Parts: sequence; C-alpha cells; structure tokens
Amino acid sequence: MQQLQGMDASFVALETRNSPMHIGSILIYNPATAPGGFVRFKDILAFFESRLQLSTTMRQRLVRVPFDLDYPYWIEDPDFDLEYHVRHVALPAPGDWRQLCIQAARIFARPLDLDRPPWEFTVVEGLDNVEGLPKGCYAYITKVHHAAIDGMSGIDLMEATHTLRPDEPPPPGPDEWKPEKVPNPVELLGKSYFNAITNPLKQLEVAAKAAPGLAKALKGLAAKDFDVSSEMIAPKTRFNKKISPHRVVEGVSVPLSDIKAIRTAHEGAKVNDVFLTIIGGAMRRYLESKNELPKKTLTAMAPISVRSKDEKNAMGNQVAAMIAPLGTHIEDPIERLAYVNDRTTNSKAMTDAMGARNMTEMSKVSPALWMSLGAQLYTRLSLANRGVGPIFSTVVTNVPGPPVPIYSAGARMESMMGLLCLTDGLGLGHVVQSYTKEATIAFTADREMMDDPEFYAQCIRDSFEEVRDAATDAVAPAPKKAAPKKAAPKKAAAPTKARKPAAKKRAAPKKKPSEPAKGGTKTSTRRSKPKAAQPLKGPTKA
Repeated sequence: MQQLQGMDASFVALETRNSPMHIGSILIYNPATAPGGFVRFKDILAFFESRLQLSTTMRQRLVRVPFDLDYPYWIEDPDFDLEYHVRHVALPAPGDWRQLCIQAARIFARPLDLDRPPWEFTVVEGLDNVEGLPKGCYAYITKVHHAAIDGMSGIDLMEATHTLRPDEPPPPGPDEWKPEKVPNPVELLGKSYFNAITNPLKQLEVAAKAAPGLAKALKGLAAKDFDVSSEMIAPKTRFNKKISPHRVVEGVSVPLSDIKAIRTAHEGAKVNDVFLTIIGGAMRRYLESKNELPKKTLTAMAPISVRSKDEKNAMGNQVAAMIAPLGTHIEDPIERLAYVNDRTTNSKAMTDAMGARNMTEMSKVSPALWMSLGAQLYTRLSLANRGVGPIFSTVVTNVPGPPVPIYSAGARMESMMGLLCLTDGLGLGHVVQSYTKEATIAFTADREMMDDPEFYAQCIRDSFEEVRDAATDAVAPAPKKAAPKKAAPKKAAAPTKARKPAAKKRAAPKKKPSEPAKGGTKTSTRRSKPKAAQPLKGPTKA
C-alpha cells in the first residue's frame, strides 16, 4: 500500500463531474504490420494481458481516507478486470477525422470510476476516410487519471503497451503480481492520525531544504539575473471561467524538421519556444476574430519534469512549472519568437534559482484536509467566474515521444495526439508531442467556450505556416546582386545628377511597408503566399 503525495492528491481533490482529472491521447495504428495484416479486439486484449507486469499503474486502484483527513492510498486491486478497462467501438460511415475527434471528446468528458484502477483504453475502428491513412486503421482513445501519471511516467505506460518490433514476444518470466486486501476505515483513520503527528516534522524538513533556494532566488532577483514582471500575470479571457462538462478536441500535425528549422531564426531559441510562439499566434488569431484579443500578452503554464532516473517507473507526478508569456500582443512572428525566448529564459532562471525539485517537494506536505476543502470551495462558489483563478491563460505541455516507430499488438503506430484535463478557470489546454518525424499540436477545450474547434485548429495551422515562412525569409542568404549595383556608379565617373535619382528610387519603397499599417501589417504580405497545408499529413483536417 503506497500513499499519494501532495500534487497527486490535489488531482483527486479537484475531481468533479464537470472537471474529470484525467489525461490521455488519441493513438492511430496501421494493422498492415501485424500477422496477416489484421488485428482483432481479442488480439489487443491478449497483448495487454501479456504485458501487465511491466506497468505499475494498470492494476492499482485508489482508497480514500474517510472525510479526506489524509492523502489517499494506492493498493493492488483485488477485483481487477482487464475487459472493463479495454473497450471497443466503431465509427459510423464515412469514418473521418472529425468523427474521431467528436467520439474522443465524448469519451474524454466522462469521469473515470475511481473505485477501479483509474484508466481506460477505447479501441475505435472504422477510420476509413481519414486523410493520409490507409483503410483499416484503428485508434486507441486513452484516459489515465492525473493522480497516477504525469507526462513522463505516461511515456512509461506507453512502453508497457507497445513494442519496438511488430513480432516482439511477451516479456519472459511469470507474472508475480498479487492483489491486496482493501483496508477498512478504521485502519485508514489510524494511519492518518500517525501522519498528522509526523507531518509537521516533514514540513520543517522540506522548509529547511527550500530555504537555500529561496535565498538564491532573492539574491538573483536583487542582482537582476531575472525579473518578476506584470507580464507573467495574464489578462482574463473567455477560457478563464467556470467550465462545463462538455469537451472538444482537435489537433494539427506538422513536420518535426520544420519546427527544428524555425528555431534557427533566432539565436538561442529552443524547440519549446517555437511551439509557444505558434500557439501564441493561434490564440491571437482566434481571439482577434472574436474581437476579444487583450492588449496584454497571454501566458501559458509550462510543466517541467523533475523526475529522476530512479523514479522512471514510479507512479504519480514529479513536475514543477514555469509561466511562459506567449507574445500574443506581437503580430510579427519572428519578433514574437524572440520575445518568447527572452521570457522563457527569464522564467527558467527563476525556477532554477528556487529549485524545481524543492517546489515539488513542498506540495507533498500540504495538509490533505485543507487541500480538499479548498478545491471544493473553489468549485462550489464559482470563484473562477469572480476573477479568482489561474494566473495563466492556458497550459502548454511538451511531451517528447518515441523517435522510432513503435507497435501495439503488431500494428504500427502512425500518429499520436495528447489530451489534457481542464478545471475551473482553465478552459483550454495544449499538448505538444513528437513521434518519429512528426510533431502534433493538440488541444482540449470546453465546448461552451470554444464551439468551433475546427477554426482554432486552422488558426494553429495558419500560425505554423506564418512562423515557418517568416523564419525561412529570416535565415535566407542575402541576394548577391546588391554588390554590382553599388559598383556601377564608380564606372560612371561620379556624376552627381545620376546619383540623386538613384537615391530617390531607393527611398520610394520605404513608404510602401508603412502604408498597410493603417489597415494591415507587414505580416499580411506573408499570409498572401500560402504554401497550403502541404507539409501537414495524417489527421490534420477536420
């Protein structure tokens, strides 16, 4: 029996009917690599069953302490039933991408049963009309409670349900898993009483470890190694209200090589900065179309993994966070990239000074009762609608996926797209994932706040193309024809009258870029060169 820690327990405390706290993904498979080129549902069940011993998550359930006086516990579920957790549905004809997204949103909106191991995989057949995919492909829509995994331990779960070869045999050795007895309320209350006595000592220990980091942060602030500005507190938008129980999901796939090429447009920029810049441009386009774009920049909460190598297969969350301004107040994409890189560098310096691991450890000693009561009051009093809520506009979590193809039940994974949980005050979240040569920018949103997910997906696509084209122009070599033009006047024995008209011709174009500023901008000329969505493949269109 293993007890949850503070951050994990907070996801249990925040769980409501409108706000189920699970994360997941849409994974698409091509059965052509499986034996006979076909995968049956019973093949998937048999494959999962043969690999259960590789996952800590799949057979453990939660046991909550009466009155939430202490953090819940994980136990090995004595009533585990694999067929409850792996389900099977099919899309009606024609089976296109939009239908898959609608089905995923419906499944994802339903809370998990926390009296069972908190995960579900739904096998979805009938993907016969998704652009870029051959007929016969199918998908997994996955849901795993956030109390059990973070982004990095989610990758460990992926490893347990996938192989590196289509014909890889089951793991050797017997499955030595044993169920546990469910503890009764008296046992749980006894443990909570003991923890209540020892918790103050743990708090002092964590405070002592955190003190040097806090002192270092204050010293860095005084030395101006980083700054704390009002840009880190975002203005309120349509996405920062009390959420409904309804969801929409969508995603865009782009070549990973293009993302890596874009970062060369600004010295020091990281891949994550590129994604933040694209998402900032997409949110700018979307809110501008609704006449709701704030003058101040929106921000994103970007999780940072602090999971060590020896915690690779451990359950729960080992993450800290930083606030990343998205530059939505800047229209020029290269200027926005430079701004995002500057502000994320500042946020990283602040997080490093405080100690990301210390921030995580502090959450582990928060009193369980107060955490639970605070979460319930925040929801029941609708405080998000009263301006009390996250200081960020959205979440952007970057989860690196496998750089090589992986297989499940012999079928090759073609694409992967992440899904996020939402909570009051946070009605839009993004997951950025890489897999082999593609990167996906996916989002989960409240349907009442975004009833046009296809349009927002197009905003992401347009923003990507705008940033890509601007980066290409920025790194392109200067034209070599400029030098001969300067040498020409020297051969003419320097007649002054000939030089003056040439100067006027050079000055004239400078007025043209300023003219669109009355109604348009410089970037509008880049948009008029559509390179279509040619680099986008697979599930890119609704």
